[in-house]
Amino acid sequence: MITMRHREQGQVNPALLVILIICLITGVWVWKRLSLETQEYLVDQAVPMTIIGLVCALLLFIPIRLFRRRQVRSQERTRLLTLFTRETAHEKRLNFAFAILENNEYHIDGLESAIPALKELLATTLQRALGDKQHRVRGMAASHLGALQDRSVVPLLMKALDDDHAYVRACAALGLGRLRATEARERLKTAMEHDWDQTVRSRAREALERLREEAPTQRP
Repeated sequence: MITMRHREQGQVNPALLVILIICLITGVWVWKRLSLETQEYLVDQAVPMTIIGLVCALLLFIPIRLFRRRQVRSQERTRLLTLFTRETAHEKRLNFAFAILENNEYHIDGLESAIPALKELLATTLQRALGDKQHRVRGMAASHLGALQDRSVVPLLMKALDDDHAYVRACAALGLGRLRATEARERLKTAMEHDWDQTVRSRAREALERLREEAPTQRP
């Protein structure tokens, strides 16, 4: 059913195409029957005014759309925070933690009250999810930890740079970059130059580039 729906969405509606052709033909027919004075007026006055009106409408539409987007994101953040607070199962709380930070575009605005709980959960996951099949969970915990802007997790992320799984090392580099952890500069340089995995080297390079930027206000 999904495949059929996507196929239908990708096809042009024949009826809509016919209507567009009819409108085009009608427009040309009407234009040719207008007087030269009317045509000149439309070209000199009506068309520019229409364009100006469309530009003004677009300039109004963009901030309204951005405001609406922020409003929807704020509502979703509130909903996820409520679910995170009420949930007791570790795995579900972890999924909510990931969703909260992703919905907030990896910023901490509006999450201040939940940061201690998020930090504890993500740090615990990074330390204890040691099974071979849990490396993706560890990696996600490492990258999301960096978004919390809490420098107390820097040693934990630096340790994760030595993880057996390249995915975890890459995520740890990403987390350190998000934190602008200058104390990890040498470790990141080593990862960039010597890690066998291309993704890890790329993430370490990106993190080092972030360290060159102006560091934001950090949590103690």
